[in-house]
Amino acid sequence: MQFKTEFIFHIYNRGNNSQRVFFLPNNYLYFLNKIRSNIMPYCDILAWCLMPNHFHLMVYVKETEKLISNEEIDPYISTSGQFYKSRTINNSIGIMLRSYTRAIQKQENITGSLFQPKTKAHCINCHNGTTPAWFQSAFGTVISTTIPERQYPKVCFDYIHKNPVSAGLVKQITDWEYSSARDYFGRRDGSLVNKQIAIEFGLV
Repeated sequence: MQFKTEFIFHIYNRGNNSQRVFFLPNNYLYFLNKIRSNIMPYCDILAWCLMPNHFHLMVYVKETEKLISNEEIDPYISTSGQFYKSRTINNSIGIMLRSYTRAIQKQENITGSLFQPKTKAHCINCHNGTTPAWFQSAFGTVISTTIPERQYPKVCFDYIHKNPVSAGLVKQITDWEYSSARDYFGRRDGSLVNKQIAIEFGLV
């Protein structure tokens, strides 16, 4: 994954062999906390949706690399002084998925990979004038077409929120608890998404 600052990216991954990755309500909440601690230091979250066997994130990248203190890496390790280590957003995504996987392996008494090996991240407002074409995937229809730069992010934003409806899990996007749709429709006042940035990009 090659991230660029000041661009919007669609990040997604699914369960290995399409297996479930979220089993209990607390799993969804635990993963959201992982997003908060591992993704938000680098990005503003514009949209998110956690499905039983995959997840979607739409983010505006502010930084691709940060200095992380030893206290942030592991507050329980005693050291003689404070030091810093460079960590990229790619590293942080990997850490998020590995730590979540370990928790689920313990909970479900399973072994092996939980997620597919490669997390996908597509820039959806890069200045190349085009986006990939429509195609079917394990996630459903992946949207891509040659459309104006500010229009495609809106298409992706809506697509992410419509996932639970497309999958037949709910009838309306706000019926699904584990997405940011409720925050945008006034059904919840969550702090994960940056609504102001979403408004600036014409997403809402």
